[in-house]
Order: sequence, then C-alpha cells, then structure tokens
Amino acid sequence: MQTVSRHIFGATALALIVATSTVWAQQAPPLRVRGTIEKVDGDTLTVKTRAGETTTVKLAADARVAAMTKATLADIKTGAFIGVTAMPQPDGSQKAIGIHIFMESQKGVVADRHFPWDREPGSTMTNANVDTMVSGVDGQTVTVKYKEGEKKVIISPTTPIVAMAPGSKADLKPGAQFIIMAAQKQPDGTLVAPAINVGRDGAAPPM
Repeated sequence: MQTVSRHIFGATALALIVATSTVWAQQAPPLRVRGTIEKVDGDTLTVKTRAGETTTVKLAADARVAAMTKATLADIKTGAFIGVTAMPQPDGSQKAIGIHIFMESQKGVVADRHFPWDREPGSTMTNANVDTMVSGVDGQTVTVKYKEGEKKVIISPTTPIVAMAPGSKADLKPGAQFIIMAAQKQPDGTLVAPAINVGRDGAAPPM
C-alpha cells in the first residue's frame, strides 16, 4: 500500500512540475536580446549579451536566420521599405541612430508602423516606405510613410546602415553580432530563439 501511495505521490508531483513549467513558459514574455556570439555548438549558441552576461541560446528546430550586410545612404532608394531606429526630436522629426533596409520579400510581411523601441532610453522604431529624400549639409532628410502616418527622418553621414539578406546557420560564427527579437526564456535560464538576425562580415545590428 505504501509503495502504491509513493507512486501516486511521485506521479502527482511530476505532473505538478510539468504543469508549473508549462504555465511559466506560457506566461514568460518574449525577450529582445542583443549581443555577440562567443561559441557555436550545433544549434546551441553561447553568447555575451549587451549587458555583459554570458547566456545559452538554443535555436528552434525551424529557426529563421537573417543576415545583415553593411550598406550606405546610397542604398536607400525612394520606395524602399526600411526600419529606422531613432531618437525623437523637439520638432517632431526622428534622428536616426540606425537603419536597416528590409528585403523586398519582407514588404507586407513586416508591419509598417511607428512604436517605442529599447535600443536606447526613449528611442523609437519606424518601419515604413521611403517617400522623399532631400540632401543637406548635415546628411539626408527622408520622409517615410506608414499605415497610420509619416515621419521626417534625419540621417547623418555616420548613421549605421545595414541591408537585410537571406542568411543561414553558416552566418552564426564566433565574433558575429546579433539581435533576437523574441527569445523565450526557459525555466533553466536558457533562451530559445525562433529567429535570429546576425551581422555578416563585420556588420553590426543597428537596431
């Protein structure tokens, strides 16, 4: 009788642990993680985050890899779909601190919108189409339009710019910088990444 009771207790405890872990995983909000890859072991990455912490990232079975390559102002054309990381200015304009040029295939897939961002305190992100471009002494002024409005973006000659490109796990190398938009933290502290954006040939994510 005691043996049966112990089995029942053990099964109940195990079920409780599994249920608790499942609820925890469902409730844990996705995390945005930036950093540098230190080690690659199959689908497991050892990374150092921007905060200086060493963390283990496990790629999901169907994880998507996007590469970022170095680009310039000349690569930003009228009609291009871009992401602008910026600091709002008193006059309502956005001073770009980083720009990524989306692939043509990402138009209509990535939502065009303006929203708060966490690159720097008070920063914003604007995913939008380039409408007009005007050159000036201090750089380029670009008007971008998205579904709910438009923004004037000031791009200086030193603003980091990258272009998105199809990537593969071959891009995941020690020393490469990355950003994961929606990592899921596990009960053991590791992170699972459904997708990862990684710099190629020394490019760094500007977002």
